[in-house]
Amino acid sequence: MPTILSVNIARVETRLIQGRPVATAIGKRPQAGPVAVQPLGLAGDEQADLTVHGGLSKAVYAYPAGHYPFWQTVRAQARVAAPGEALPFGALGENLTIAGLDEAALWIGDRLRLPGCVLAVSEPRRPCFKFNAAMGFAQASSLMNQSGYCGAYLTVIEPGSLQAGDPVELIPGPREVNLRELFLARTGRR
Repeated sequence: MPTILSVNIARVETRLIQGRPVATAIGKRPQAGPVAVQPLGLAGDEQADLTVHGGLSKAVYAYPAGHYPFWQTVRAQARVAAPGEALPFGALGENLTIAGLDEAALWIGDRLRLPGCVLAVSEPRRPCFKFNAAMGFAQASSLMNQSGYCGAYLTVIEPGSLQAGDPVELIPGPREVNLRELFLARTGRR
């Protein structure tokens, strides 16, 4: 059964990206214990640019833990990390790091029932220059676009709470639009 491995949040902070100060909350950090889930996201989590992150349809961002080895490898190849250097959960900007689910298994409208809340798949993430900065190399967004390793934005259907270790029950939606196929179509890779 799919499981939440890590629940991650961050406050907006200013980082120097491409030589200029930029507000970002991409550097999510794992939280211990239950975290409240509200219609606009996780308690204590912020988004710097609400035109592309956050809001009701993008309240929570989930990312498959199974893609972490890929990112560790390409970061080592780009020489921004040592070979085998661990990438901490939350580093890709995700609120939920999930084992046992990936983009190919998710469809727009699928529901994720957790012990304390219900979320629904709303759309794929689209990477930006802040993702490149977080990964440490300029081609990171292109690699996400090529691989289809985008993760899923989720809307909150039933507020409550969640925590690392929670099982995730996938309740199929209409099964008309697959998350990975939608992402690849939007990026011109289909």
